[in-house]
Amino acid sequence: MSVRGELEQAVFEKDAAVQQAVQRSADEIQQLKDTATGLRDELESVRFEKDAAVQQAVQRSADEIQQLKDTATGLRDELESLRFEKDAAVQQAVQRSADEIQ
Repeated sequence: MSVRGELEQAVFEKDAAVQQAVQRSADEIQQLKDTATGLRDELESVRFEKDAAVQQAVQRSADEIQQLKDTATGLRDELESLRFEKDAAVQQAVQRSADEIQ
């Protein structure tokens, strides 16, 4: 092989090596981009799930608070009714006593 042929062969091989290196870099860059996109998507999904869990917890707390308020209102009403009945019973007893005395 002539010197010129060897030089052309060396240039060809160098160019091929450069092209392979460029292609490997491009492949690695694409893989990294794909990984970054996947991680971003997963992070967004986790954020969404966390937000949904927080909203559910807030709603459950609000429901429980409302149930407790309703229970307190019902107990307060029942207590008021019992006080009224007690006062009426006392008044009746006083009246009966007064009637017996006369």
